[in-house]
Amino acid sequence: MLLSEKDKEQIKRFGIDEDYISWQIEMFKKGTPYVRLVRPCTVGDGIIRLSDEEAKKYVRLYEEKAGDLKKIKFVPASGAATRMFRALSRFYNEEKELGEIMELKEKGDEDAEDFIQFIQNIKRFAFYEDLKRVLEENGYDIDQLLSEGNIRPILHYLLTEEGLNYANLPKALIKFHKYPDGSRTAFEEHLVEASGYAMNKDGCYLHFTVSPEHRERFQRFFEQIRHIYEERFCFKYKVEFSEQEHSTDTIAVDMENRPFRLKDGSLLFRPAGHGALLKNLNSIDADIIFIKNIDNVVPDRLKPDIYFWKKVLGGYLLMIKEKVKDFIKKVKEGKKINEAMDFCKRYLYRNVPEGFSLKEEIDYVLDLLNRPLRVCGMVRNVKEPGGGPFWIEDANGNISIQIIEAAQVDMSSKEQREIFNSSTHFNPVDIVCSIKDGNGEKIDLFKYRDENAVFITEKSKDGKPLKALELPGLWNGGMAYWNTIFIEVPSFTFNPVKKVVDLLRENHQG
Repeated sequence: MLLSEKDKEQIKRFGIDEDYISWQIEMFKKGTPYVRLVRPCTVGDGIIRLSDEEAKKYVRLYEEKAGDLKKIKFVPASGAATRMFRALSRFYNEEKELGEIMELKEKGDEDAEDFIQFIQNIKRFAFYEDLKRVLEENGYDIDQLLSEGNIRPILHYLLTEEGLNYANLPKALIKFHKYPDGSRTAFEEHLVEASGYAMNKDGCYLHFTVSPEHRERFQRFFEQIRHIYEERFCFKYKVEFSEQEHSTDTIAVDMENRPFRLKDGSLLFRPAGHGALLKNLNSIDADIIFIKNIDNVVPDRLKPDIYFWKKVLGGYLLMIKEKVKDFIKKVKEGKKINEAMDFCKRYLYRNVPEGFSLKEEIDYVLDLLNRPLRVCGMVRNVKEPGGGPFWIEDANGNISIQIIEAAQVDMSSKEQREIFNSSTHFNPVDIVCSIKDGNGEKIDLFKYRDENAVFITEKSKDGKPLKALELPGLWNGGMAYWNTIFIEVPSFTFNPVKKVVDLLRENHQG
């Protein structure tokens, strides 16, 4: 790959290594590497189903043991709400009248169905009062507009910067839930939820990853509302914001795998997806990290059940960590080696290869035990887009349990397609992590990702097709060599908001 001096200056300005660019080009040439699925994880075969008494036991363990440990909640909050308001933006841009949209709905147009549902239920949304106010400030009465079927002013002041600007805001800053004393954004709901299980003696820690263009808006909003929740809960919030750095961006290529160039001749770089957030996660120093998506929140009436299951996952993690610490000590002393190997097999789903000498067994077991650990909640498959839990076999014949996305599977293979489609559970991104070794030292998470587990997608720029590269996803390839445990959690713990009308679901209504 030939790079001009101008290219090299641009790469240096982004903080990217030239060898890293060469590696990316090679990945484009190789194509998306597929995993080999062995079978889906099911209850009793990779997924743990706890009895009521067992779940309560782990809650008690968490409450007893977590007090002196530093806890933090990690929330990827970078995404704009563009997809959430897609149907509304479409008909606003197309300048459709309500009657035309009704006709499309009758023809089975999914966007039209969502749009009509939105209009018919507009007063049930948490942002309704804000929308009503901004319309009044501009000389409109929302009730009159609705009775006349005049939707354009409503969409204009909801979606654009002349009003609430919801089509361009981060999803975190959209009002999700309505309460008697006002409404809360998804960001605020995460502040409240963290108080239920991530409290520390010196306050409540949260880490939000945000887009650079929205960082100031996040910080300003937090300073505006923090006193409300600090007074309510009588503690301080310690909120950190980090960005998906340009140094994690990946180069785009044309369909011949040559660097894609913009009209001015410069290289095109693109954000590298959730996998780029591994760098942000790697920067955190905490004993327990809770990971949850920005849109998976519920109103206060449902939060106690969410707290319960977060503590279940946290308690199970602490139980495993205690056993790991004890086995590391014993194995280093040359004791309990067989018991440690059995523990790795039964609890961490890792086998020690046969034919090793005693020293090789000890080294291998210590390596397994000293890895980052994640306990992942898994819900019954509800056919949401995303990955699920599977047993996979790597190139060396090692079998492990992983979270796998559809894009990682060779769907042209009938066998692989059937295995993927037979999955009984789904990954809701409900993860509790430990990223410290047996000595309490931080682990370098980059050593435990599969750097080849990339995603290659086709996009376009200025009317020309291109290929884009996403880094190994944070919960699949980015955590490929972590120790992983799957625990079944109730479906009510998973409440995503992919479309604005999802906020009309029972679990989002106050």
